[in-house]
Amino acid sequence: MVRYDEIGQRLRAFRLGSGMSADEIAKRIGISRTAVYRFEKGEVVKIETLASLAELLGVSLATLLGIEIEYISSAVTYFERLRQLEEAADRIIVLAGPISFLVGSPDFRSQLSDLLKESVEGEDGRREKLLQDVARILEILDERRKNYERRRPAIVNLMAALDIERLLRSGFVGRPLMAEEEVRVRQQHARAEIEHFAHLMEAEPMGIQIGLVTGTLPHTGFQIFRSGDRKTLSISPFRLGEQPNIRLGVAMITENHEAVSLHEAVVDEMWRTALKGREAAAYLRNMIASIYG
Repeated sequence: MVRYDEIGQRLRAFRLGSGMSADEIAKRIGISRTAVYRFEKGEVVKIETLASLAELLGVSLATLLGIEIEYISSAVTYFERLRQLEEAADRIIVLAGPISFLVGSPDFRSQLSDLLKESVEGEDGRREKLLQDVARILEILDERRKNYERRRPAIVNLMAALDIERLLRSGFVGRPLMAEEEVRVRQQHARAEIEHFAHLMEAEPMGIQIGLVTGTLPHTGFQIFRSGDRKTLSISPFRLGEQPNIRLGVAMITENHEAVSLHEAVVDEMWRTALKGREAAAYLRNMIASIYG
């Protein structure tokens, strides 16, 4: 069964990632701007038009149709797809660390603008395009947070103690070789964020489960979205917060049963051995004390 609403969602996400407006898309393939918006809203579109759109956006027709695996090389497109998946999800499993955006503090969002801009410094030839991407990503992140606050899907968040220790020592930095005084400021931001998570662990609010893994976690982050009987897996090199990456990488999104099941098994194993609740909070507070005295 062809799901034109989902094709429309992917089309919008890839258009945003391309940086092209609906007007530009329409002119280049010979359709109206209104038609582009209709397609993005889920109206039926001819396969020939979809093929033209896919070619223009630099994506395979299979990815646009959502057949097996979506391959995504744009951070803008990836975060927009996350927003779309979260909009329908009733349960989200997150391994994307060390800070999960949806349950991070309001201060974390306020720091992201500077962090993401810092992360693209030195990209002289691409800087303007990357700064445009930063602006789009921040808009999408704000929409994601509003959607989460409105819907409150259940969240299972796995965090790695090793990642948190590195964050506490380095601070929230988007580029290397920062002045020592500025690094100390960034370390205090990191400390405040980890204390926020320690508080969440102690409070154990309804709908939020946090597990602290003291062993090694996979370096590539992933998330699993459940919406009724449907489960979708996203695997991504893009990351926010400490040493953010919005420049390079290829993310993947799939509903393949084997891929989802294997990652669920990984989650089950990590969750089984993870510290939780007050025990996890105490571990974090001891880590903070050992680093900062």
